[in-house]
Amino acid sequence: MAVVKISEYLKSNHIYHGDARVLLKKIEPETVALSLWSPPYFVGKDYEKELTFDDWKHLLHETIALHYEILKPGGFLAINIADILCFKDESMPKIMAENVSRRKIDLTRAQILKVKDKNPDWNRYKLAEYFGCSEQTIDRRLHGNNIRGGKYQAQTRVFIVGGLIERMALDAGLYAYDRRIWVKDAAWESSRWHTISYRAVDEFEYLYVFWKPGVTKVDRSRLTKQEWINWGSRGIWEIPSVRSNADHESKFPIELPRRAIKLFTDSEDIVLDCFIGSGTTALAAISEGRRYIGIDKEKRSVEISRAAVASYHEYAKEPQQMELMVQEIEAKYEAKTET
Repeated sequence: MAVVKISEYLKSNHIYHGDARVLLKKIEPETVALSLWSPPYFVGKDYEKELTFDDWKHLLHETIALHYEILKPGGFLAINIADILCFKDESMPKIMAENVSRRKIDLTRAQILKVKDKNPDWNRYKLAEYFGCSEQTIDRRLHGNNIRGGKYQAQTRVFIVGGLIERMALDAGLYAYDRRIWVKDAAWESSRWHTISYRAVDEFEYLYVFWKPGVTKVDRSRLTKQEWINWGSRGIWEIPSVRSNADHESKFPIELPRRAIKLFTDSEDIVLDCFIGSGTTALAAISEGRRYIGIDKEKRSVEISRAAVASYHEYAKEPQQMELMVQEIEAKYEAKTET
């Protein structure tokens, strides 16, 4: 891909409003040491509800492809994402699960058929009266469907993301380098998946790390001895989730980008986040003495990110203090928009 020279590149230590696929082309080639971001997950959030599945894949593919030119040789792209997506798929067989554990009445198909054999003219309403249940229960036991629409609704499809992202990175000339597992807080018992299927409730996400060919400096002095022992060379990072999603429907805790920034970059390096959200990556970069470039297509996210950065120096350079700062900014922003 030919490098396109433009008259003015995006400046570091700024947060820009616009589409990443447009603005990434305005970053000076081979200047970004680490690009760290979490894309839309295609799970129906407000900021992604207009996307089809193909739109989502195209967004990811094009965004990743644009990274080859802007990353330094030996630099990294780190993508935080849950490893599975769940969405309605009309092409899947519409079969309703027989969730025995949620039955409100202990009634089997065999029991119904036995009574129906003796009373062949009874419909589901008569059978329901006899057994003291609803006609929907009779229909579910006999046919495995739900006359209120369950059988006819599109099934939920699970899509494994890791391989898809790796292929996109390879298409861009970037190679899988590592992956870390971010273990979050335990899921609530009230989770829908916790009650209706055998699927595991998502309590972790991945940080997939891709490498641009070039010399990579390995410098253990970036971390303290205890940091190397506790998380530097460990594949699993246990980091509590953020306490509030008031400002943005999906964001990660400051400790997650802070670790990646400290591990993969040096002082004054440029860290990019092209889905900046509430500004978490920018704050983590500042706290570690790095420069940053932030991009987001949502004006609201850009305003909150800029406010968080502007307020940074009023607080201690500690992740907990910064999270408190962001929460205060969120509350102020919410109050302003309500009035």
